[in-house]
Amino acid sequence: MPTPIMRLIAPFALILIITLAACTAPTSGPTGNETPRRWRIGMSQANNAEPWRQAMNEQIAAAAARYPQIQIEFTDARQNNAQQVADVEAFLRQGIDLLIISPNEATPLTNVVAQVFQRGIPVIVLDRKVRGDQYTMWIGADNRLIGRKAGEYTARWCRENRRSPCNVIELRGLEGSTPAQERGDGFREGIAGNADVRIIASQNADWLAERAETLSRMMFDANPTVDVVYAHNDPMAIAAFDVAQDQGRDTDAILFIGIDALPTPDGGIQAVRQRKLDVTYVYPTGGAEAIEWAIRILEQRETPPREVILDTEEVTGANADTVWQKYGGR
Repeated sequence: MPTPIMRLIAPFALILIITLAACTAPTSGPTGNETPRRWRIGMSQANNAEPWRQAMNEQIAAAAARYPQIQIEFTDARQNNAQQVADVEAFLRQGIDLLIISPNEATPLTNVVAQVFQRGIPVIVLDRKVRGDQYTMWIGADNRLIGRKAGEYTARWCRENRRSPCNVIELRGLEGSTPAQERGDGFREGIAGNADVRIIASQNADWLAERAETLSRMMFDANPTVDVVYAHNDPMAIAAFDVAQDQGRDTDAILFIGIDALPTPDGGIQAVRQRKLDVTYVYPTGGAEAIEWAIRILEQRETPPREVILDTEEVTGANADTVWQKYGGR
């Protein structure tokens, strides 16, 4: 028969046994049934009308498809700065985890990008830049270098073909965008080595083939002798070629230069293969790289480099077939 002391001790002993068992029992780890974190990424595109930007969106979507935890949403600003600002503000209200943006123009998009960054949301600026330093990273190719290469090619071609003077017409991209400024400035640096090269006409065609067609027709009409057409992207260069051919000009006697070199049926590499363009330069979209860095930033908490500069490549008739195959021409 238990004594009063035993009756008093028993409950405490039971509590001690339960406590010790709880302390020594293995803690339960992940069961594998937890819902993985999903990341919402907003992609603010400047303009879906350009083939190169369509390729960028496709590459972003394809890269994101490899990560089921990513939900990505695209917007199209249609070359309208106010619309792109509104698109980014809408992303903010919706609660995105990361913003990828290819700005229409640098200055008008600077403040809204800074607002996103200051809220602690990572911002990957793709291709075109904004002013200042209020963003996480920038991914793109060196537009000034590409422009300089195009200028050096022009200077050499004019010298080899004994064009003196050597008359250039230039079809520029959207003037407020950093690639247009840098491709134009770089080209002028490149042609500086040949005093015979002169730019006789320069117009902003806003990256669009339709505008380039109209403007190049006007420039050809105003300038009977044109030796070189330098366009800031391939669609504008191809449009100028078509106009020159339509006017009955000797297109073999004119140097046509573009930039982008997409491996698509209507892209720059194929245009070189078809002898519509004499030279173009690979301008990677950076879409796949943006998604890879987004994952590293969001899931691995990695601090990215301030800039990731993508490589370019000169495409001429001598290597167009090889480059076409290299980039999976279709």
